Amino acid sequence: MDTVRRKRVVVVTAVHAPSAHFLPEAYASLLAQELPDGWDWHWVIQEDGTGDDVAPHVPADSRVTFRQGRPAGPAVARTMALAHADGEYVKVLDADDRLTPGTLSRDLAALQGHPDIGWATSRALDLLPDGSTVGFEGDPGEGPVERGAVLAHWQAHDYRAQVHPATLFARRDLVLALGGWMALPASEDTGLLLALNMVSRGWFSYEAGLLYRKWPGQATSQAAHTEAAERGARMTVVEARARALGEFGWRCPGAGSDLGAS
Repeated sequence: MDTVRRKRVVVVTAVHAPSAHFLPEAYASLLAQELPDGWDWHWVIQEDGTGDDVAPHVPADSRVTFRQGRPAGPAVARTMALAHADGEYVKVLDADDRLTPGTLSRDLAALQGHPDIGWATSRALDLLPDGSTVGFEGDPGEGPVERGAVLAHWQAHDYRAQVHPATLFARRDLVLALGGWMALPASEDTGLLLALNMVSRGWFSYEAGLLYRKWPGQATSQAAHTEAAERGARMTVVEARARALGEFGWRCPGAGSDLGAS
């Protein structure tokens, strides 16, 4: 369909009732974005549920699409949102996070300027309850991220990637080809990040692109997130998918030469 080639960045947000009150802050961070002439953004908010608590926090803006669905977790909500992704690129924005000024334009410039790159990430800062921010250790330098590099780092650092999956920006067709977000109760975004990295080079912007909110209600702060048996199973599936993609040799068109990492 012609609409998928619009000069548009589709911002995908999964939301549930406890995080809905953060949506106005996420919206304000979108309003602060500036894109090149001829480009615009479309914010697709997909509720993980069908209640009445989220809709009052959704802004009345023609550039915003709000949909609901039966509760199945953020991976399903984001993937369902792709049904309304009418642009060439997809950007992740969790309901409780905020983009920094210039993020979308930097992501777009990276992929528009490098046809062999299928996705981009940026530096993230933890946004603490008191409003202060804290950076992450081990951020890579500005520039390309070679295929297989994220998997190798993730394996060597207790399943922690050197780039943050909550900052993902990717070609829409590539996300769809990989099946969207993994069907997991958590780590679904890491699964997509590793899959992207196995089939295409990426880009890392060292300038901070995301304020990653730390608060008691977020999924990663729950005890279930670090329960050993489930975490081990999640990591096994995430790694197996990435390795299979590498072994099959599938490449995003224009992604370059064969994978060099083991």
